[in-house]
Amino acid sequence: MSSSIPRSGAKPNSAGIPLAWLQLSHQKGRLVAAVIGIAFAVVLMLTQLGFKDALLSSVVVMHQSFIGDLVLISRNYQNQGFPNGFSETRLYETLGSPAVDAVYSLYIAGTDFKNPVNRKNISMYAIGFKPTTALLNRPGIAENLPKLHTIGMVLFDSLRRPEFGPVSELFEQNGIVTTDLNAKRIDIVGLFQLGTSFAADGHVVMSDETFLRVTGQKAGIINIGLIKLKPGADLQRTKAELAGILPPDVEILTKGEFVAREVNYWDNSTPIGFVFGLGVLVGIFIGCIIVYQILYTNVTDHLPQYATLKAMGYRDGFLFKIVMKEALILSVLGFFPGVLVSFGVYALARRATLLPMYMTVSNTIGVYVMAAVMCLMSAVFAARRVKAADPADIF
Repeated sequence: MSSSIPRSGAKPNSAGIPLAWLQLSHQKGRLVAAVIGIAFAVVLMLTQLGFKDALLSSVVVMHQSFIGDLVLISRNYQNQGFPNGFSETRLYETLGSPAVDAVYSLYIAGTDFKNPVNRKNISMYAIGFKPTTALLNRPGIAENLPKLHTIGMVLFDSLRRPEFGPVSELFEQNGIVTTDLNAKRIDIVGLFQLGTSFAADGHVVMSDETFLRVTGQKAGIINIGLIKLKPGADLQRTKAELAGILPPDVEILTKGEFVAREVNYWDNSTPIGFVFGLGVLVGIFIGCIIVYQILYTNVTDHLPQYATLKAMGYRDGFLFKIVMKEALILSVLGFFPGVLVSFGVYALARRATLLPMYMTVSNTIGVYVMAAVMCLMSAVFAARRVKAADPADIF
């Protein structure tokens, strides 16, 4: 009889070592294989969730940086890639409310940026507004705003992908970088920091006049309106008041609602949510198969020992608990290596994609819960083999 079962009539666990652990550790190679398999499933789940969170958080970095309290957009606004314009007059109409302190017009459009070294065109988002107030609260914008009064001068996003060329390095060396944007000459006269996202690999900020010259967009048709309220004004009451007087071709949102709308679009109206959710399910499926095979084989190999325990008077429920404990032990042993490996994967992903990919407490806890459930589900199916342990077969 295997040494994993106490002898001399001793009850299981009487030696102070859990029987479930004795069963698992009896064959070290099989235990290591199980831990590696669960760790792989954990890495897969954490990586999928990490990418999803990074992509969704990156697409609203610009939105979160806007000044103001309320946001005015076209009723046909989809996302920052398809912002759809509306008449600037609608924004000025909000000044009729005594709670409104100031309004700001903002333009957004996709453009073709020419790499100043290899002269290749790369898609980049252009952001334009009157260079009197920094509409984005990002490093490098406010201090460089006076430089944008001259048409053709722009600020370049230093947190961009490498395909745009060594623009930051050239600027540091020469103090100015000349290239083309939508086949129009521009001079990069400053750097700011915004970052890449799923929707944009880089950004340039410019005056509204430069924006209209570069994009050809019609004057007076803006993409986003920012509304700043007077101190003490009630946000929701003002929003409701403005919604009641504005025509139906525009929609007014709080800044938080605007951010949530963008996240909801990318999560539910694009394949992002489905693809990464599917990746998590694949991780659970792989883990279930691995754990089931390990536990099923373990139970099968120890059927004589389980039959002995039955002959000693232990019921199936007690034997089921042993298998469940094995599953929980495996979930813990596989989880921590998986988390450690995931930290390395996150670091590599941040360097490669420039996305804000970081481990979160909620994702970590959620993945362990999924790993534990995964192991317990596998244990339920594997434990059915215990019923086959018949004491008559060994006596």
